[in-house]
Amino acid sequence: MSTLYAVSDLHVSYAENRRIVDGLRPGSPDDWLIVAGDVAELLGSVEATLRLLRERFAKVIWAPGNHELWTHRDDPVQLRGVRRYERLVEMCREIDVLTPEDDYAVWHGAGGPAAVAPLFLLYDYSFRAPGTTTKQESLAYAYRTGVVCTDEQLLHPDPYPDRESWCWDRVALTERRLAAIDPALPTVLVSHWPLHRHPTEVLWYPEFAQWCGTERTADWHLRFRAAAAVYGHLHIPRTTWQDGVRFEEVSLGYPREWGARPEPPALPRPILG
Repeated sequence: MSTLYAVSDLHVSYAENRRIVDGLRPGSPDDWLIVAGDVAELLGSVEATLRLLRERFAKVIWAPGNHELWTHRDDPVQLRGVRRYERLVEMCREIDVLTPEDDYAVWHGAGGPAAVAPLFLLYDYSFRAPGTTTKQESLAYAYRTGVVCTDEQLLHPDPYPDRESWCWDRVALTERRLAAIDPALPTVLVSHWPLHRHPTEVLWYPEFAQWCGTERTADWHLRFRAAAAVYGHLHIPRTTWQDGVRFEEVSLGYPREWGARPEPPALPRPILG
């Protein structure tokens, strides 16, 4: 029986994580794999990892995370912002990996049919820090506590003036595409950043939530008939429910995180099947 699996936050710059990725294999020749962002920081590492996974799984579906969008000083590819994202999409197409810019694939295996929709949405600072009402106040709170996402230095929005403007354009574009899906089909919505704020409520540092999504997608799991909403970014793998819809956080995370847990990482995570 075929299965639709998902992983995220592989962070293969760590040798321990690379060993886990090397062990990711399908249970059947017809299994699909969702990769919900943060494969690596360097484009060459992203390509090598996705190529390996594509050789093993019948279909691989990728949505970008913030780390792929960083312009890291050690990366030979110094593209920024939209141009970097476009190069990632081009690379994925060269190795037969689906992206948010491609037609949505329909899963016909167990638990289907369902349209599998990888989304690139970013965030707009609307998941604000406690006691704040504006982006400026929320960011100031984060800087005072020292909990500031590295995106502020490495994720450039070029040619947009800021990340929230890029986010809003991506939300509008994606909303139109999701609305065009056959209304008889349920969906599996795949975004690196959670579509709803509730997964961030368990963060030790709630000010980090402002880099975790946008309120503009808070009802998408209902509007677009989600059988499951798949995400990563938080490095808190778990299953939660919102309005009767299953939210699956499918991250591996950093070795210092998963290595401290009593059980080894259970990846890839079955979503349908």
